[in-house]
Amino acid sequence: METDLTRGEVLGDFIMVKALEDGVTIIGLTRGKETRFHHTEKLDQGEVMIFQFTQHTSAIKIRGKAEIFTKHGQMVAGR
Repeated sequence: METDLTRGEVLGDFIMVKALEDGVTIIGLTRGKETRFHHTEKLDQGEVMIFQFTQHTSAIKIRGKAEIFTKHGQMVAGR
């Protein structure tokens, strides 16, 4: 994990999500004592978004059919 000293942020792994249908929902979850939703995005078929784990984001939930690309490999989520 790298640290950006100018902003004091922890920069973590990236993942890429490609929607395979309209209405794929991606939800960022916080870290800390209580896990909470802190950000939601909706993607339509063919749209791609790149996400990063940070000092505020500890997990990402994906609802819908999507391809997920990480440094650990590729997978398909959804129905």
